[in-house]
Amino acid sequence: FTPITVALIYNKNQQCHCSVVRVQVNYSTSPQCSALQWLAPEQTSGKHLPYLFSQCQAIHARSLLPCQDSPGVKATYSAVVRADSRLEVLMSAARMGSEPDNESAYRLHRFRQSVPIPSYLIALVSGHLVSRPLSDRCAVWSEPEMIDDSHWEFQETEDMLQAGESLCGPYRWGRYDLLVLPPSFPYGGMENPYRSLASVVAHEIAHSWTGNLVTNATWEDFWLNEGHTVYVERLVCEKLYGSPDRHLAMLEGWHALRDAVLVARKPDDPLTCLVPKLDGVDPDDAFSSVPYEKGSSLLYYIETLVGKDAMLGWLRAYVDEFAGQALNTEQWRSFLLDFMAKKSPEGLAKIQANVDWGLGLTSPGCRPCQFPMVWTAVWLTLVLSWRRIGLMMPGRI
Repeated sequence: FTPITVALIYNKNQQCHCSVVRVQVNYSTSPQCSALQWLAPEQTSGKHLPYLFSQCQAIHARSLLPCQDSPGVKATYSAVVRADSRLEVLMSAARMGSEPDNESAYRLHRFRQSVPIPSYLIALVSGHLVSRPLSDRCAVWSEPEMIDDSHWEFQETEDMLQAGESLCGPYRWGRYDLLVLPPSFPYGGMENPYRSLASVVAHEIAHSWTGNLVTNATWEDFWLNEGHTVYVERLVCEKLYGSPDRHLAMLEGWHALRDAVLVARKPDDPLTCLVPKLDGVDPDDAFSSVPYEKGSSLLYYIETLVGKDAMLGWLRAYVDEFAGQALNTEQWRSFLLDFMAKKSPEGLAKIQANVDWGLGLTSPGCRPCQFPMVWTAVWLTLVLSWRRIGLMMPGRI
């Protein structure tokens, strides 16, 4: 951690009877700020204006501003950003308006986030950005050169948001806007002419409940964010595209997990535990598909024991119970067992008889594939037919 010491000046001649003390901290970032990425015009689609974006997850917010940089600490925030008037500014907060800055070539942009969030969700972007509506509460933002493709790519956003609400309850963040970053962004792109990012959008929408609203208390409990979000993401896609889509995604995810455990790491690597020990470990160094896929597979396994209806009832109750809070894995487990004891005693008995919590939570390695294989023969036949006519490169099925 990065300690910050603030010396408060106490005047014994002035008595203070208030219960709240406001502390103003004057600070500035440095060129080494790991939360901010500065792109030259040549790295953007338009090639003529610079671009700034932030990436605070997991522990980079501390390089951007003084904060308690832990996911277990949530706060509201407001901000005023001064930027070149040619550039748009967005944050992970509601836009409260903008105005010229004393007739200069700059504008002041005001933001307010009224829902408490962890520091890693503080986000900032500035560049040549335009928007296009997707629905009354959804829009997509990008550089002008990418807005047509982006608008087409994300046409299903409102449908996915409604599917998420049917599973997890009302969307509590007001608007849901998407941002498409320049092609030089290191984590993805839009090379495919088909709607290849549908599952990515479903995943980020699911985070509106599992992750952003209900948050892991520590990075050791990261699977509470990502495992649940993958689980909800696939339920959302199942509502839109059917059960085979969910089953295929689970099988692909298991292959990714197997590769993460057997190839990228080793089966006995402690970082392949669902709840790893991260004392002295940078959370970024522990990043892999393990919390995503091992976590979601545990949830699916519990679903097969208690039944889908009981599991969906638990999911809704879980979000309602912990909305706006952060929790650890033991709290999660206690709530699951308490819920099943009240709503599904038969399901609770199956959990107690079949779930090895030590194996599932704190043991390294990869469990055998436990997903439905009913569609596997159909997929294999389709893949082989594509290969025969040259539509796929040879590779692993």
